[in-house]
Amino acid sequence: EGTPQGGPLSPLLSNILLTDLDRELERRGHRFCRYADDCNIYVKSETAGHRAMDAITGYLEKKLKLRVNREKSAVARPWTRKFLGYSFTWHKQARLKVAESSLKRLKDRVREIVAGNASRKLGDTIAALNPVLRGWTSYFRLTEVKGVLQDLDGWIRRKLRCLLWRQWKRPATRNRKLQARGLDSTRAWKSASNGRGPWWNAGASHMNAAYPKSFFDASGLVSLLDTQRRFQCV
Repeated sequence: EGTPQGGPLSPLLSNILLTDLDRELERRGHRFCRYADDCNIYVKSETAGHRAMDAITGYLEKKLKLRVNREKSAVARPWTRKFLGYSFTWHKQARLKVAESSLKRLKDRVREIVAGNASRKLGDTIAALNPVLRGWTSYFRLTEVKGVLQDLDGWIRRKLRCLLWRQWKRPATRNRKLQARGLDSTRAWKSASNGRGPWWNAGASHMNAAYPKSFFDASGLVSLLDTQRRFQCV
């Protein structure tokens, strides 16, 4: 008690102390996964889950003199819980996936970088995003559900298109920029003066045609899906 959070001493001491918990779980024949003070125990039924929860809580509090955080503890299906940012699919042959809370944190960080610097050049915004995206993908490289990464890639590109649309401000500027990216004059002007909001336009066909995935790849934007695939090949 009293060690700094995030320091090297805290996980070392927790592992020394919680080795006894590991041995107790092994003695009881439980399947479990523990990292520092975060532990998931896997049993075959809800009844067995409640039994294990009561027994292990009693062991931790009476034998090891530790306090169990009951607000964060639960008996639940594996796919409704998260562990170190991961969760599971609900299929019989479960697959590892990124937990919803981890997806939300990434989106919040992307919004902070993109919306928090609305006047910054696209290249500078991409440079600020890349370390975050690369580190996030490295951590979640074990995920087996790839569709989420593809959806996130599309959402990030749309955020960047939205940034461009906001920066252009005036219909005349938008018309000129769209024509510079290859749209014909009629389509460019019709798109530039449609009166709809930035987010709608960022997902519309004219912005997708003007700024496709290949444009962002050439601009150096890290693709979560492509990076994860490279990790899988290593």
